[in-house]
Amino acid sequence: MSKQVNLPGIELVKSFEGLKLEAYRCPAGILTIGYGHTGQDVIPGLSINQQQAEQLLQDDLTHSGLGVKKLVKVALTDNQFAALVSFTFNTGINSLACSTLLKRLNQGDYHAVPPELAKWVKATDPKTQQKITLSGLIKRRAAEGALWLNND
Repeated sequence: MSKQVNLPGIELVKSFEGLKLEAYRCPAGILTIGYGHTGQDVIPGLSINQQQAEQLLQDDLTHSGLGVKKLVKVALTDNQFAALVSFTFNTGINSLACSTLLKRLNQGDYHAVPPELAKWVKATDPKTQQKITLSGLIKRRAAEGALWLNND
């Protein structure tokens, strides 16, 4: 059985993604629905219910979790795993794969993770195509870093 995201991780994702039952564009201009679900299945005008949103989130977190398990070569606590899955769900598996965060973690530098997370606070403004710092991402990375450090 594959490792699942724990309740603190799920609650972290839900708190930052929020729940929207109708498709909308996130600050980066990406069509999104539910708890931050994106993909080709999200089209303008799409509506879902709470149960569908929960299932999409579970599927998305499972997918992100599989990516984390594949890329991370060191042991993780449940909270560390959940923090990385939240990050990966938000930024994408390719961002984790190419990151200094992953490189340092796989070298056993667990203490590098929170400051490395804190670097990932920019998104491309769909209007200007410029990278901008988003306060929501600053808060999310801080929460992921705090979860990473929580030994419970």
